[in-house]
Amino acid sequence: MQLRFAVLEDLPAVNVLRRQVNELHVTGRPETFKAGFPPELEHHVYTVFHDPDQKILVAEEDGQLCGFAVLHQIRRPETPFMYERRFLDVDEFGVAPAFRRRGVGRALIDRAKAWAKEQGFDRLELNMWEFNRDALAFYEAVGFQTYRRYLEIPL
Repeated sequence: MQLRFAVLEDLPAVNVLRRQVNELHVTGRPETFKAGFPPELEHHVYTVFHDPDQKILVAEEDGQLCGFAVLHQIRRPETPFMYERRFLDVDEFGVAPAFRRRGVGRALIDRAKAWAKEQGFDRLELNMWEFNRDALAFYEAVGFQTYRRYLEIPL
């Protein structure tokens, strides 16, 4: 498996995986996420690709793109309440179903952690939806720990 930052030609394949992630979210939270993959969602990856504060890390095996992670460099200035925060956020993440439980996801996270250290960030963060228990189990298995929660009361 090869891990590298995406090139422009990778983006259609990244969108195949992004569509799968979107469908998972639509199934898990249909009241929140819109079904389908409209042009705005399809084109968003190109905006990310050209943003100097974001990188798209991809995993490729036998010429097939099998996973991706959108890495967003976040800098929050100091406020009266909080110290300055600099971290690398995993904004989007997905592994093709045929490649799950084969080390692709772990390799992507390991590479993201290494790159975050190389760039001088203190930590790697992500947020996820509570319905996605498989993702939670994976993220915990690769070392993520819960440090903040969002709670709701549906009305």
